[in-house]
Amino acid sequence: MKETLLKMTQDILSEMDSDEVNSIDDTIESQQVANTIRQCYFEMMANRNWPHLRKFITLDSSVDLEFPTRFRIPELMKELVMFNYDCRRPEDGAKIVYNEIKYLYPDEFLKYTMVRNSLNTNVQTMALPNGIKLLVYNDKPPQFWTSFDDDYIYLDNYQIALESTLMSSKTQVLAYMEPSWTHTDDAIPDLPSEAFPALKEESKSQCFFVYKQMVNQKAEQKSARQQRWLSRKAWRTHGGVRYPNYGRRGAKK
Repeated sequence: MKETLLKMTQDILSEMDSDEVNSIDDTIESQQVANTIRQCYFEMMANRNWPHLRKFITLDSSVDLEFPTRFRIPELMKELVMFNYDCRRPEDGAKIVYNEIKYLYPDEFLKYTMVRNSLNTNVQTMALPNGIKLLVYNDKPPQFWTSFDDDYIYLDNYQIALESTLMSSKTQVLAYMEPSWTHTDDAIPDLPSEAFPALKEESKSQCFFVYKQMVNQKAEQKSARQQRWLSRKAWRTHGGVRYPNYGRRGAKK
């Protein structure tokens, strides 16, 4: 069951035999407990890629003719899972043709593109700020992408007959995003319902240890048990770990 930040703070204060509060800002102790809940929340978020933070997004186009195949990585993107681009050709007209753009490591990307002849009219040179020069085709849809700095994504091709630069509206990206936090009484942490007990017990354990100089064995046990359970079950729908099927009976699904 999901709970507000105030409700969790009140419950933990009650367990600690502390004063009752009507707001997380009522006392120094209530502020400390609320801050501990926030700290434990972000620690939990960092432990795994949570399914509810997996979103479909678009990338930000550079809108810079000197970098026609560059996209800026969104600040809150944690991990890119899948990258599709509308690779329609001029003869396709209005037909949408999404193709998956494959990742290459930076050295692989450079080896793949550096063999292109820069004197050909369909090869364009992009001079990156760090001095690296990329050779991209300007008459083919993109196939591969890479990133040199985790700030920008570079693709290998674009079609100048259709677009002066690769376009944000043609991207289709599945990515894990960074969690957000609202520090108010009625705020509900962005977590699945089944994860709330783990958050509360971990926060309670931390509060007893830090503010009471005590170890709450019960809270420690509950926190450890909840974390073990969450490590096995984080998905609300079928879409978690995908196990290979080698043709044997009884293979996991």
